Amino acid sequence: MQTAQPPPSNLFNPFLSTLADAARFWEPRRILYNVILAAVTVTWILATWPHFRPAFTLQGLLQLCLLGLIANVLYCAAYLIDLPMQQTPFVAFWKRTRVILFIAGTLAAFVMTNYWISDEIYPFVQ
Repeated sequence: MQTAQPPPSNLFNPFLSTLADAARFWEPRRILYNVILAAVTVTWILATWPHFRPAFTLQGLLQLCLLGLIANVLYCAAYLIDLPMQQTPFVAFWKRTRVILFIAGTLAAFVMTNYWISDEIYPFVQ
C-alpha cells in the first residue's frame, strides 16, 4: 500500500504566489490604464481633427502602436515596486494602499501622453 507523499518543496512557490497576487491586482487595472490613455489620444485627435488629418499614415499608425507598447512596458514597472513590497513586514499596509501607486502612475502616464502629443506630435503635423 502506498501512502500519499507531500509534494516536494519548491523554492519558487512563495515567489509564484507573490507574482500571482501582483498580477491579480495589476492586470485588471491595465484595461483602465489603456482606456484612459486611449481617451486622451482620441480627445486630442477629435479636438484638433483638421490639423491631425495628414498624420493618418502607415508610419503614423506604426508610431502610435509603438507608443502604446512603450506605455504598457512602463506599466509593468509597477511590478518592480509591488513584488519587493510584498516581501516586507508592511505587506498588509502595502496591499491596502498600492492603489495609490496605480493612481500616481496613471496620472504620470496621462501627463506624459498629453505632453508627447502637444509637444512632439502636434507641432509637426502640417
